[in-house]
Amino acid sequence: MKINDVKLIKTIYTPKDRFPDSRNGEFAFVGRSNVGKSTLLNILTNQSIARVSKKPGKTRSINFYLINNSFYFVDLPGYGYAKASIKEKERWKQIIENYFEIRGWNIKLVFVLIDGRHELQKNDELILNWLKELELPFSVILTKIDKLKMSEKSKMIKYYKQLLGEKYILIPYSAVSKEGVPQILELIEQLGGA
Repeated sequence: MKINDVKLIKTIYTPKDRFPDSRNGEFAFVGRSNVGKSTLLNILTNQSIARVSKKPGKTRSINFYLINNSFYFVDLPGYGYAKASIKEKERWKQIIENYFEIRGWNIKLVFVLIDGRHELQKNDELILNWLKELELPFSVILTKIDKLKMSEKSKMIKYYKQLLGEKYILIPYSAVSKEGVPQILELIEQLGGA
């Protein structure tokens, strides 16, 4: 699949903000702060659509990007250790919960980005369990795997495959080598993103 056209259509800051028209479904991207979500979105679209920062927590809203005038990429705020006030973190939590509950019917797949250098963190476990409860389809993208030695990489892939089971697709990904990018785009295409 080739992405030729990308437009930021809507930014959601509060639970009261209205979502855009549904179009042909959407693919949501969620993960801990600093997991590499913005970099992945920029690589997939071949454009600098998401702001990349060394400081975690730069995505503070839900951003709807219209892809090829057909479907959406939805960039959700990062969770975890971002330096933000309790009030700000609560706002992020509310808009993310609101998004999944209201837009669940239109979500083709949620890509959950997890740092492949570490075993499952509590926040990641919570989001995976929540998506299962909501019965939303998801795939796990293991980021930063280029930072691991081959033996460590194999070990972490095996660990996450056992953890997830057969039902969920696991994609090892590297922003450096672009490993995993073709599989992500292929999965989007298979699920109706064209």
